Amino acid sequence: MSASILVVDDEEAIVSSLSSILQDEGYEVSVAKSGAEALKTYMADPPDLMLLDIWMPDMDGLETLRRIREFVPTAQVMVMSGHGSIETAVKAIKLGAYDYIEKPLSLENVTLRVKHALEQYRLEEENRSLRTKVQRKFELVGQSPAMQQLRQLIDTAGPTNSRVLVGGENGTGKELVARAIHLQSARADRPFVAVNCAAIPETLIESELFGHEKGSFSGATSMKRGQFEQADGGTLFLDEIGDMSLNTQAKVLRALQEQQFTRVGGTKLLKVDVRVLAASNKDLMKEIEKGAFREDLYYRLNVVPIVVPPLRERHEDIPLLIRHFMKLHAEEQGLRMKEVTPEAMNVFQQYEWPGNIRELRNLIERLMIMVPGNVIDVAQATTSLQVKPPGAVPATTNATIQPVVHPLLTQPYDSLRDARNAFEKEYIGRKLREHHWNISRTAEDLKIERSHLHRKIKLLDVEMRPEA
Repeated sequence: MSASILVVDDEEAIVSSLSSILQDEGYEVSVAKSGAEALKTYMADPPDLMLLDIWMPDMDGLETLRRIREFVPTAQVMVMSGHGSIETAVKAIKLGAYDYIEKPLSLENVTLRVKHALEQYRLEEENRSLRTKVQRKFELVGQSPAMQQLRQLIDTAGPTNSRVLVGGENGTGKELVARAIHLQSARADRPFVAVNCAAIPETLIESELFGHEKGSFSGATSMKRGQFEQADGGTLFLDEIGDMSLNTQAKVLRALQEQQFTRVGGTKLLKVDVRVLAASNKDLMKEIEKGAFREDLYYRLNVVPIVVPPLRERHEDIPLLIRHFMKLHAEEQGLRMKEVTPEAMNVFQQYEWPGNIRELRNLIERLMIMVPGNVIDVAQATTSLQVKPPGAVPATTNATIQPVVHPLLTQPYDSLRDARNAFEKEYIGRKLREHHWNISRTAEDLKIERSHLHRKIKLLDVEMRPEA
């Protein structure tokens, strides 16, 4: 689809010449001859770009720009003026104009700057879309009393600069809480850097946190900035801090106290402005008693304590979480959303979820891939969780439960990707047979492009011969 441009000028000759040249460039062009008309046209169908004359009767271009930016803060506007001055250009830019063009217009210059403005607009839209996807991916989902209380704590702690210690079992979403705190803070537009202390070998964690100088140890072939430096001005999240050695704890404590440190092998003191959030699934007071965690570091980190509730304490959130994960996975993989029968949903809500949110998310991804059709029923739910369905006969009797299991669910796979590919191959083949091997109708049913379907058929080696 070609980009749309609104040309606003009270001079007929300029409107006509600009419209013609922009249409020749392949753009969809609409026109307005006053500020009031421009507002009405813009609000009815916002264009990708507006070329706006400043000197117009009644409502001038600067006032028009101000009003449009009030309604649409992301509006992309280029202003034009035959009475140019630095003061006017500065006013326009301060009001949010992307560019300022002086009259008389050079049509070649206009088309070039229009191209740049539209490219900038496309990049900004793409960035906003990616930000939205990331925020949705890390969204805290749930309306249970436990989640409402958690949100209140986040709202309270977020805007401060205080350190927060997040507790909770594995898989409850401690990093999501840390990200939510960061987004509520004045540092939201600065880096959020997450470090999993349990995943970094003891020999490397100091270098990972504080960086190192070239030649400081074997393999240090260049200078490396550590996570404290990368988070400067923003937030550093130390996950599973209870697994950090006492030696590293001492260096982290010193960095927190002094807000400065040296790289491994270096002598220069580096000052940083970092808000530190930490998390652990361990009881740190017990770790202190065992001598495995520093008490002074604990009190430095535990200014605001927040405990994330396990999923078993908020079963009423499970339907919301299931729909949330289904939607995310459907968008990422180009799949259709599935329905969950009330009986299957009851199974999910009765389950204790020892792996918490992480277990639920992984299960939904598996069911979205492996369950044929658009409905997840009670048999598939119980099989996926390896639990007995409601009303099952006790194990002391001779009765046995034999839930219906799709053959693909019983096959051994080396990875989730192999399982996904096996399901996609079987599913695409079935859809092709349903549509008598018609590629166009099959692609339409699968809601994907023909070219995408052709690539899938080739990649998965889907058999294209009708059955005998």
